[in-house]
Amino acid sequence: MLGLNNVKAKKGQKKARYVGRGHGSGLGTTAGRGCKGQKARSGVSGLKKLGMRPRILQTPKLRGFRSMYVKNQVVQVTSLNKAFKDGDVVNYKSLLKAGLIERTNQPVKVLGKDKLSVKVSFADVQLSRSVAEQVKK
Repeated sequence: MLGLNNVKAKKGQKKARYVGRGHGSGLGTTAGRGCKGQKARSGVSGLKKLGMRPRILQTPKLRGFRSMYVKNQVVQVTSLNKAFKDGDVVNYKSLLKAGLIERTNQPVKVLGKDKLSVKVSFADVQLSRSVAEQVKK
């Protein structure tokens, strides 16, 4: 039968601490604050958190570095030689169709020390110096 003598607390629930209620409670006199000092006084225990520095140190930070500048998608001259024929136009759509770039919203730069064996024209694409010289010739 349920009675006050056999009522148990919920599992995992701790008994509340009665602070500053005499020696019998185990937390009498100084009420668990130790002896004198700033932390023992009432109303001033939070002073250590007032400045900006502790707040900054407490906030979780994302690690690493992320550049605000967009990186170029790189296309090599050798892959242009394989993917395009004479007279083709190299632009974002044709490069995407050939599978040489993944996105059209990022800039593209053509790099390479190899010779450009295909006669193609470039539109809206950045070229390295060596490639630009080959195109002029």
